Amino acid sequence: MKVQVCIIGGGPSGLLLAQLLHRRGIATALLEKHPRAYVLARIRAGVLEHGFAALMREAGCGERMDREGEIHHGLLVAHDGRVDRIDLARLTGGSSVMVYGQTELTRDLYEARDRMGGITLHNAEDATPHDLTSDAPYVTWREGDTRHRIDCDYVIGADGFHGVCRPAIPRAVLREYERVYPFGWFGVLSRTRPVSPELIYVNHPRGFALCSLRSQVLSRYYLQVPLSDRVEEWSDDAFWTELRARLPAEVAARLETGPSIEKSIAPLRSFVAEPMRWGRLFLAGDAAHIVPPTGARGLNTAASDIYYLYHALADHYLKGDDAGLEGYSARALARVWKAQRFSWWLTMLLHRFPDSTEYDRRLQRTELEYLFSSENAQRALAENYVGLPF
Repeated sequence: MKVQVCIIGGGPSGLLLAQLLHRRGIATALLEKHPRAYVLARIRAGVLEHGFAALMREAGCGERMDREGEIHHGLLVAHDGRVDRIDLARLTGGSSVMVYGQTELTRDLYEARDRMGGITLHNAEDATPHDLTSDAPYVTWREGDTRHRIDCDYVIGADGFHGVCRPAIPRAVLREYERVYPFGWFGVLSRTRPVSPELIYVNHPRGFALCSLRSQVLSRYYLQVPLSDRVEEWSDDAFWTELRARLPAEVAARLETGPSIEKSIAPLRSFVAEPMRWGRLFLAGDAAHIVPPTGARGLNTAASDIYYLYHALADHYLKGDDAGLEGYSARALARVWKAQRFSWWLTMLLHRFPDSTEYDRRLQRTELEYLFSSENAQRALAENYVGLPF
């Protein structure tokens, strides 16, 4: 089999790139080691930058998102017994974010690819890219006891943090930057009405909390917990009790509780790999970078990678212009590091660190006071939250 672009990784990043390229007549094959049902069962972020939403529409996959998604023009921050609002629309000249679950987004992309007859190969185990510095790279994989091969012009590594593509870059070339945070997020999905029509980020002496939603009947809540905690140790009642304790009284009073649909604890880390290109291999999304979920930058930063790759590959095949491919790594990393800065800053602002001193806590409180006394500070937060320009 021969295609122009072979994409390893069947999550939203790989699917979105495949869909965009397919619509421009560029032949792609997408390899995913897990069954589709496994990919669609993963519960992930659901806050989309306006730029991501625009890409979904350009890919022909935005109809259900626009119909069912929740447009948010602001967000709330609870701290020191009060709740303050960041008016995203006013501070950014009308920009907003779209709240639409990653599972639904991924389902839309799969269905669109099926309609267009795109090559999507699930259960592709042991995928391995070869000859990445040659003019004829290829990818092999195994399905059961049978080995397969795809020849291509370019390989896209959209296979996540634990994927095979980043390790294909020689250690002498690859540089990795990482910070691991000393806590995780305990998330609960419940079929309950959201406590607020906008997200509430909570700074509290007991730890960070977040009130989010997937729809008007599906809520997603998070608590900062020690990394030593296990999901099995938390009953639903214990979760709701602790969440109420961290919310302002007026918010806690209207919290609707119910049985959890899904519970998980996710560690927090910041990670960047450089470069994001080696020969004919291009990394995208979690394969190259991870941010704490605090600022909802993870999926959105992956989308900016896809934006750059899509235009670079389209320019190569349709115009004979390789400037986008040559500059991809530097251009993508410039935006990645801005997302890293914002996610790190918001994480430091809202969480309680186990080794923090009285000085650290007083400085954090002062930072929050300054944020809500300065429109320029709020504007900087809003600009980053709705998404910096591609």
